Amino acid sequence: MDAIALLAIALAAIGVVGVVVPLLPGALLSLVGVYLYWWSTGYADPSLPVLVTLTAVGLFTVIIDYFGGAIAARAGGASSLTTAAAVVVGLVLLVVTGPVGFLLGIAATVFVVEFVRNNDPEQSARVALYATAGVLASTVMQVLLTGAMLVVLVLAVLF
Repeated sequence: MDAIALLAIALAAIGVVGVVVPLLPGALLSLVGVYLYWWSTGYADPSLPVLVTLTAVGLFTVIIDYFGGAIAARAGGASSLTTAAAVVVGLVLLVVTGPVGFLLGIAATVFVVEFVRNNDPEQSARVALYATAGVLASTVMQVLLTGAMLVVLVLAVLF
């Protein structure tokens, strides 16, 4: 196995870790690893259908990363204002306090904004739970998808 193949695998592995580490573009790093390996093989391996599939999976993972929590919040009944406020507060707290602050910030922001909107603590708690569960579920999906990309890349390198 040559150095470029090892670097490509390392980038894909860092990509898996990157989906749970704040501000690290996990799926994009995985895609860079895939394309680096593809380039190093003279555009022969992985095959074009596999490359297209990995690209689609990587782009889908990016979409989940950016919109998964917001989609879950909307599915739970959050307003656009609530979703926007939660995103802003979550991003600020992500930088300041890390992932735990991010999750708590989203939950608290959704609860408070929805409570102000509808004065119903049960409904507000339900929407906050949906939003928080959506963020966690999107992270799990990202780990699974980037992990699958890593496995496919390793198989392409080894076989």
